[in-house]
Amino acid sequence: MAEKTLFERLGGYEGIVAFTNDLLPRVQADPQLGRFWQNRSDDGLAREQQLLIDYLCANSGGPMYYTGRDMKLSHKGMKISERDWEIFLEHAGATMKALQVPQQECDEVGAFVTSLKSDIVEA
Repeated sequence: MAEKTLFERLGGYEGIVAFTNDLLPRVQADPQLGRFWQNRSDDGLAREQQLLIDYLCANSGGPMYYTGRDMKLSHKGMKISERDWEIFLEHAGATMKALQVPQQECDEVGAFVTSLKSDIVEA
């Protein structure tokens, strides 16, 4: 029997939706990170969440097709700093803890997210 994909081990689509449902309010309410979501319409926020879901599903071995831009282009000009990155990682860790994601999956998600840092952090 083949090993389950990270997508499957995270709970599939529903698990990734639960992750974004917990993470996004955290980062949007954060005093430092909230600036990235100011003056966004409800529709814009919902579209961004769906793109994040699709991206995470596709990159964790799920059947979703991601139609958005790559991470470098998506974050270009946002002036995301090293401190912004650290705060984001803290929120992502808190989300995984709240959802009781097992350590192996936390480590795999962490490694994947860390691999994106050079495309996201500018300042």
